[in-house]
Amino acid sequence: MKELKDIKNILIIGCGTLGLRIGLRCAMDGFNVRMYDISADSLQKARSVQDKLLRSFVKKGWMTEGDADAAISRLTTTTDRVEAVKNIDFVSESVTEDLTLKKKVYQDFAPLWEKGTILTTNTSYLLPSLIAEDTGRPHLFCAWHFHDVFTMNVVDIMPHPDTEGAVIDLLMDLSKAIHQIPVLIKKENPGYLFNQMLMAILGAAGDLRTRDIASIQDIDRSWMGNFKSNMGPFGILDTIGLETAWHVVKTRSDSRSVRFAALLKEYVDEGKLGLKTGEGFYKYPNPEFAQPDFLG
Repeated sequence: MKELKDIKNILIIGCGTLGLRIGLRCAMDGFNVRMYDISADSLQKARSVQDKLLRSFVKKGWMTEGDADAAISRLTTTTDRVEAVKNIDFVSESVTEDLTLKKKVYQDFAPLWEKGTILTTNTSYLLPSLIAEDTGRPHLFCAWHFHDVFTMNVVDIMPHPDTEGAVIDLLMDLSKAIHQIPVLIKKENPGYLFNQMLMAILGAAGDLRTRDIASIQDIDRSWMGNFKSNMGPFGILDTIGLETAWHVVKTRSDSRSVRFAALLKEYVDEGKLGLKTGEGFYKYPNPEFAQPDFLG
Protein backbone atom coordinates (compact mmCIF):
# COMPACT_ATOMS: atom_id res chain seq x y z
CA MET A 1 0.00 0.00 0.00
CA LYS A 2 1.32 3.43 -0.97
CA GLU A 3 2.18 6.03 1.65
CA LEU A 4 2.55 9.78 1.19
CA LYS A 5 6.25 9.43 0.36
CA ASP A 6 5.29 7.18 -2.58
CA ILE A 7 2.98 9.73 -4.21
CA LYS A 8 4.89 11.56 -6.93
CA ASN A 9 2.62 11.59 -9.99
CA ILE A 10 -1.05 12.54 -9.79
CA LEU A 11 -3.68 12.19 -12.51
CA ILE A 12 -6.66 14.55 -12.65
CA ILE A 13 -9.60 13.16 -14.65
CA GLY A 14 -11.99 15.91 -15.68
CA CYS A 15 -10.59 19.42 -15.80
CA GLY A 16 -13.54 21.66 -15.07
CA THR A 17 -13.74 24.27 -12.32
CA LEU A 18 -12.66 22.01 -9.47
CA GLY A 19 -10.50 19.54 -11.36
CA LEU A 20 -8.17 22.25 -12.65
CA ARG A 21 -7.89 23.75 -9.16
CA ILE A 22 -7.11 20.41 -7.52
CA GLY A 23 -4.44 19.83 -10.14
CA LEU A 24 -2.97 23.28 -9.67
CA ARG A 25 -2.91 22.96 -5.88
CA CYS A 26 -1.08 19.62 -6.16
CA ALA A 27 1.43 21.08 -8.63
CA MET A 28 2.03 24.07 -6.36
CA ASP A 29 2.90 21.64 -3.56
CA GLY A 30 5.49 19.73 -5.54
CA PHE A 31 3.57 16.90 -7.20
CA ASN A 32 3.79 16.13 -10.90
CA VAL A 33 0.27 16.50 -12.28
CA ARG A 34 -1.16 15.09 -15.49
CA MET A 35 -4.58 16.40 -16.45
CA TYR A 36 -6.87 14.26 -18.61
CA ASP A 37 -10.05 15.30 -20.39
CA ILE A 38 -11.78 14.02 -23.52
CA SER A 39 -11.80 17.59 -24.85
CA ALA A 40 -8.56 19.27 -25.91
CA ASP A 41 -10.39 22.59 -25.78
CA SER A 42 -11.34 21.98 -22.15
CA LEU A 43 -7.71 21.24 -21.32
CA GLN A 44 -6.57 24.42 -23.03
CA LYS A 45 -9.13 26.46 -21.11
CA ALA A 46 -8.10 24.77 -17.85
CA ARG A 47 -4.45 25.66 -18.41
CA SER A 48 -5.41 29.25 -19.17
CA VAL A 49 -7.36 29.51 -15.90
CA GLN A 50 -4.46 27.93 -14.01
CA ASP A 51 -2.02 30.45 -15.46
CA LYS A 52 -4.31 33.33 -14.46
CA LEU A 53 -4.68 31.94 -10.95
CA LEU A 54 -0.92 31.64 -10.54
CA ARG A 55 -0.33 35.18 -11.77
CA SER A 56 -2.95 36.47 -9.34
CA PHE A 57 -1.23 34.59 -6.50
CA VAL A 58 2.08 36.21 -7.44
CA LYS A 59 0.45 39.64 -7.59
CA LYS A 60 -1.03 39.11 -4.11
CA GLY A 61 2.35 38.08 -2.77
CA TRP A 62 1.28 34.51 -2.00
CA MET A 63 4.12 33.06 -4.06
CA THR A 64 7.11 34.13 -6.15
CA GLU A 65 7.41 34.17 -9.93
CA GLY A 66 9.86 31.29 -9.60
CA ASP A 67 7.39 29.23 -7.60
CA ALA A 68 4.65 29.90 -10.17
CA ASP A 69 6.94 28.85 -13.04
CA ALA A 70 7.89 25.70 -11.14
CA ALA A 71 4.21 24.81 -10.66
CA ILE A 72 3.54 25.31 -14.36
CA SER A 73 6.45 23.01 -15.23
CA ARG A 74 4.84 20.22 -13.21
CA LEU A 75 1.55 20.40 -15.15
CA THR A 76 0.93 18.38 -18.32
CA THR A 77 -2.23 17.52 -20.27
CA THR A 78 -3.48 14.66 -22.45
CA THR A 79 -6.64 13.40 -24.14
CA ASP A 80 -5.18 9.86 -24.41
CA ARG A 81 -6.37 7.45 -21.69
CA VAL A 82 -3.44 5.08 -22.13
CA GLU A 83 -0.94 7.90 -21.88
CA ALA A 84 -2.82 9.40 -18.94
CA VAL A 85 -2.32 6.43 -16.59
CA LYS A 86 1.40 5.80 -17.19
CA ASN A 87 3.45 5.91 -13.96
CA ILE A 88 0.53 7.41 -12.03
CA ASP A 89 0.46 6.88 -8.26
CA PHE A 90 -2.78 8.63 -7.43
CA VAL A 91 -5.98 9.66 -9.24
CA SER A 92 -8.50 12.41 -8.52
CA GLU A 93 -11.62 12.26 -10.71
CA SER A 94 -13.86 15.32 -11.14
CA VAL A 95 -16.12 14.57 -14.10
CA THR A 96 -19.69 15.88 -14.24
CA GLU A 97 -21.94 14.91 -11.32
CA ASP A 98 -23.77 12.17 -13.24
CA LEU A 99 -23.71 8.55 -12.04
CA THR A 100 -23.94 6.98 -15.49
CA LEU A 101 -21.10 9.11 -16.79
CA LYS A 102 -18.84 8.49 -13.80
CA LYS A 103 -19.41 4.72 -14.01
CA LYS A 104 -18.57 4.79 -17.73
CA VAL A 105 -15.36 6.76 -17.13
CA TYR A 106 -14.17 4.27 -14.52
CA GLN A 107 -15.14 1.28 -16.66
CA ASP A 108 -13.03 2.71 -19.50
CA PHE A 109 -10.04 3.27 -17.22
CA ALA A 110 -10.33 0.09 -15.11
CA PRO A 111 -8.25 -2.19 -17.40
CA LEU A 112 -5.50 0.43 -17.63
CA TRP A 113 -4.60 1.18 -14.01
CA GLU A 114 -1.08 0.28 -12.97
CA LYS A 115 -0.56 -1.81 -9.84
CA GLY A 116 -1.18 0.05 -6.58
CA THR A 117 -2.67 3.23 -8.06
CA ILE A 118 -4.97 4.90 -5.51
CA LEU A 119 -8.30 6.13 -6.91
CA THR A 120 -10.52 8.93 -5.61
CA THR A 121 -13.69 10.69 -6.73
CA ASN A 122 -14.54 14.33 -6.12
CA THR A 123 -18.29 13.68 -6.36
CA SER A 124 -20.42 16.15 -4.43
CA TYR A 125 -23.42 13.93 -3.64
CA LEU A 126 -23.00 10.45 -5.15
CA LEU A 127 -21.92 7.72 -2.75
CA PRO A 128 -18.57 6.04 -3.54
CA SER A 129 -20.17 2.61 -3.13
CA LEU A 130 -22.27 3.35 -6.23
CA ILE A 131 -19.09 3.56 -8.33
CA ALA A 132 -16.65 1.32 -6.44
CA GLU A 133 -17.03 -1.88 -8.51
CA ASP A 134 -16.66 0.06 -11.76
CA THR A 135 -13.20 1.24 -10.72
CA GLY A 136 -11.76 -2.28 -10.93
CA ARG A 137 -10.18 -1.93 -7.48
CA PRO A 138 -12.81 -0.94 -4.92
CA HIS A 139 -10.45 -1.52 -1.98
CA LEU A 140 -8.21 1.31 -3.24
CA PHE A 141 -11.09 3.70 -3.95
CA CYS A 142 -12.48 6.50 -1.77
CA ALA A 143 -14.36 9.78 -2.08
CA TRP A 144 -12.05 12.80 -1.71
CA HIS A 145 -14.26 15.83 -2.10
CA PHE A 146 -13.07 19.42 -2.38
CA HIS A 147 -14.99 22.67 -2.06
CA ASP A 148 -12.85 25.38 -3.64
CA VAL A 149 -9.27 24.36 -2.77
CA PHE A 150 -7.93 27.88 -2.34
CA THR A 151 -10.55 29.94 -0.48
CA MET A 152 -12.50 27.05 1.07
CA ASN A 153 -9.83 24.51 1.88
CA VAL A 154 -11.78 21.77 3.63
CA VAL A 155 -11.68 18.35 1.98
CA ASP A 156 -14.06 15.49 2.79
CA ILE A 157 -12.73 11.95 3.05
CA MET A 158 -15.60 9.48 2.74
CA PRO A 159 -14.76 5.77 2.37
CA HIS A 160 -17.22 3.08 1.32
CA PRO A 161 -17.43 -0.20 3.27
CA ASP A 162 -14.64 -1.89 1.27
CA THR A 163 -12.12 0.98 1.32
CA GLU A 164 -8.89 -0.13 2.99
CA GLY A 165 -7.98 1.78 6.14
CA ALA A 166 -4.53 2.58 4.74
CA VAL A 167 -6.17 4.56 1.92
CA ILE A 168 -7.91 6.75 4.49
CA ASP A 169 -4.61 7.31 6.30
CA LEU A 170 -2.93 8.28 3.03
CA LEU A 171 -5.70 10.73 2.18
CA MET A 172 -5.41 12.39 5.58
CA ASP A 173 -1.68 12.90 4.99
CA LEU A 174 -2.02 13.99 1.36
CA SER A 175 -4.79 16.45 2.22
CA LYS A 176 -2.51 18.18 4.72
CA ALA A 177 0.39 18.11 2.23
CA ILE A 178 -1.68 20.21 -0.21
CA HIS A 179 -2.81 22.66 2.50
CA GLN A 180 -6.33 21.31 3.01
CA ILE A 181 -8.24 20.61 6.21
CA PRO A 182 -9.34 16.94 6.07
CA VAL A 183 -12.58 15.83 7.69
CA LEU A 184 -13.57 12.16 7.90
CA ILE A 185 -17.12 11.06 7.17
CA LYS A 186 -17.45 7.80 9.09
CA LYS A 187 -20.53 6.59 7.21
CA GLU A 188 -21.52 7.22 3.61
CA ASN A 189 -23.80 10.25 3.51
CA PRO A 190 -25.11 12.09 0.43
CA GLY A 191 -23.85 15.66 0.64
CA TYR A 192 -21.06 14.74 3.04
CA LEU A 193 -21.00 17.38 5.81
CA PHE A 194 -20.86 20.91 4.42
CA ASN A 195 -22.91 20.23 1.29
CA GLN A 196 -25.74 18.73 3.30
CA MET A 197 -25.87 21.85 5.43
CA LEU A 198 -25.43 24.12 2.39
CA MET A 199 -28.17 22.46 0.33
CA ALA A 200 -30.61 22.97 3.18
CA ILE A 201 -29.94 26.70 2.86
CA LEU A 202 -29.94 26.77 -0.94
CA GLY A 203 -33.08 24.65 -1.07
CA ALA A 204 -34.85 27.06 1.27
CA ALA A 205 -33.77 29.98 -0.92
CA GLY A 206 -35.03 28.15 -4.02
CA ASP A 207 -38.35 27.48 -2.29
CA LEU A 208 -38.78 31.15 -1.40
CA ARG A 209 -38.11 32.16 -4.99
CA THR A 210 -40.23 29.51 -6.74
CA ARG A 211 -43.19 30.41 -4.51
CA ASP A 212 -42.59 34.07 -5.39
CA ILE A 213 -42.16 35.04 -1.76
CA ALA A 214 -39.34 37.43 -2.63
CA SER A 215 -36.94 38.35 -5.42
CA ILE A 216 -33.55 36.72 -5.89
CA GLN A 217 -31.94 39.98 -4.85
CA ASP A 218 -33.96 40.38 -1.64
CA ILE A 219 -33.39 36.77 -0.62
CA ASP A 220 -29.67 37.36 -0.99
CA ARG A 221 -29.90 40.72 0.78
CA SER A 222 -31.58 39.06 3.74
CA TRP A 223 -28.78 36.52 4.03
CA MET A 224 -25.94 38.94 3.39
CA GLY A 225 -27.24 41.63 5.69
CA ASN A 226 -27.83 39.28 8.60
CA PHE A 227 -24.63 37.26 8.32
CA LYS A 228 -22.41 40.09 6.99
CA SER A 229 -21.31 37.80 4.14
CA ASN A 230 -20.17 38.88 0.69
CA MET A 231 -22.78 36.83 -1.18
CA GLY A 232 -26.14 35.19 -0.59
CA PRO A 233 -27.61 31.82 -1.62
CA PHE A 234 -28.07 32.71 -5.28
CA GLY A 235 -24.58 34.17 -5.53
CA ILE A 236 -23.31 30.94 -3.98
CA LEU A 237 -25.24 28.92 -6.56
CA ASP A 238 -23.59 30.91 -9.35
CA THR A 239 -20.19 30.12 -7.84
CA ILE A 240 -20.95 26.40 -7.54
CA GLY A 241 -22.31 26.22 -11.08
CA LEU A 242 -26.03 25.96 -11.81
CA GLU A 243 -25.63 22.72 -13.75
CA THR A 244 -23.92 21.12 -10.75
CA ALA A 245 -26.74 22.22 -8.45
CA TRP A 246 -29.33 21.02 -10.96
CA HIS A 247 -27.75 17.55 -11.17
CA VAL A 248 -28.07 17.29 -7.39
CA VAL A 249 -31.57 18.72 -6.99
CA LYS A 250 -33.15 16.84 -9.91
CA THR A 251 -32.60 13.51 -8.12
CA ARG A 252 -35.07 14.54 -5.39
CA SER A 253 -38.80 13.92 -5.76
CA ASP A 254 -40.33 16.25 -3.15
CA SER A 255 -42.38 19.12 -4.59
CA ARG A 256 -40.01 21.80 -3.30
CA SER A 257 -37.02 20.21 -5.03
CA VAL A 258 -38.98 19.62 -8.23
CA ARG A 259 -39.80 23.34 -8.43
CA PHE A 260 -36.22 24.31 -7.63
CA ALA A 261 -34.84 21.90 -10.25
CA ALA A 262 -37.18 23.42 -12.85
CA LEU A 263 -35.91 26.90 -12.02
CA LEU A 264 -32.29 25.81 -12.32
CA LYS A 265 -33.01 23.97 -15.59
CA GLU A 266 -34.30 27.16 -17.21
CA TYR A 267 -30.91 28.77 -16.68
CA VAL A 268 -28.95 25.65 -17.63
CA ASP A 269 -30.86 25.32 -20.91
CA GLU A 270 -29.94 28.91 -21.75
CA GLY A 271 -26.26 28.22 -21.03
CA LYS A 272 -26.33 30.49 -17.99
CA LEU A 273 -24.31 28.36 -15.60
CA GLY A 274 -23.12 31.09 -13.30
CA LEU A 275 -19.68 32.57 -12.77
CA LYS A 276 -17.98 30.22 -15.23
CA THR A 277 -20.10 31.40 -18.18
CA GLY A 278 -20.40 35.04 -17.17
CA GLU A 279 -24.08 34.84 -16.28
CA GLY A 280 -26.35 32.88 -13.99
CA PHE A 281 -28.67 34.48 -11.49
CA TYR A 282 -26.30 37.45 -11.78
CA LYS A 283 -24.02 38.78 -14.52
CA TYR A 284 -20.23 38.66 -14.13
CA PRO A 285 -17.49 39.84 -13.62
CA ASN A 286 -19.30 42.62 -11.74
CA PRO A 287 -22.36 41.00 -10.15
CA GLU A 288 -25.10 43.17 -8.71
CA PHE A 289 -24.63 41.74 -5.21
CA ALA A 290 -21.00 42.98 -5.16
CA GLN A 291 -21.96 46.60 -5.80
CA PRO A 292 -21.54 49.04 -2.88
CA ASP A 293 -25.23 50.02 -2.88
CA PHE A 294 -26.65 46.46 -3.03
CA LEU A 295 -27.50 46.39 0.66
CA GLY A 296 -28.78 49.94 0.61
